[in-house]
Amino acid sequence: MAERSLRTSDVAAAVGVHPNTVRLYEQWGFLPRIPRSASGYRLFAPYHVALMRMARTALRGPWPGRAIRESALSIVRRAAADDLGGALELAYRHLALVRAEQARADAAVRLLERWASGAAVDASEEWLRIGQAAERLGVTSDMLRNWERNGLIRVPRDPANGYRRYGAAELGRCRVIRMLRQAGYGMMAILRMMRALDGGQRRDLGRVLDTPRPDEDVYVAADRWLSALADLEGRALQVIDQLETLINA
Repeated sequence: MAERSLRTSDVAAAVGVHPNTVRLYEQWGFLPRIPRSASGYRLFAPYHVALMRMARTALRGPWPGRAIRESALSIVRRAAADDLGGALELAYRHLALVRAEQARADAAVRLLERWASGAAVDASEEWLRIGQAAERLGVTSDMLRNWERNGLIRVPRDPANGYRRYGAAELGRCRVIRMLRQAGYGMMAILRMMRALDGGQRRDLGRVLDTPRPDEDVYVAADRWLSALADLEGRALQVIDQLETLINA
């Protein structure tokens, strides 16, 4: 007996989305072009349901950076082009990309924890003005002003002329902030951690970075970056399993 074709509503119910989402996925190239009946209805097969489910796994949730977003999109589009082997290869590359981000995030926390325990991370013996400090740190003066404006750092002023003075303590703090930012941590997460540090906390600062307070509104993955990356790793592994199942079907 021929397998019954599925309607758009059937696929939506199976995946747990609105029927319009199914139509949009086809329009955006996340699904192959679906054959139509003589009356114009889309005729889905179980294969399309599996593809839709894999695409939802790859694409749901907040995007933690353009590179990971583009990587996930490339997997979905390759699978929609009926190149499941190519999609599987991209999925393994995607997993490696996520794990590389995790390694960067973990390294930044290790630097943070050493610095918080009293280890020096800068050995400047002279006061630097903001332009000199920016050049030494490899950032812009505007970035340093923004960190100060947002409460991440307080910089003393020269009593003679009012210029900011960056010494070893300020440069060390800025180095930690810069590495955390480069590793993907959000400004709110870093501010939360710095407030805890300035309040006397010296342990579990990585956990503080990843744990929004009850009064915080979390809008982006960077506000709880370690958890976001762990979720991404889990979804990357799930996508690999889904693609291997499709290939072996």
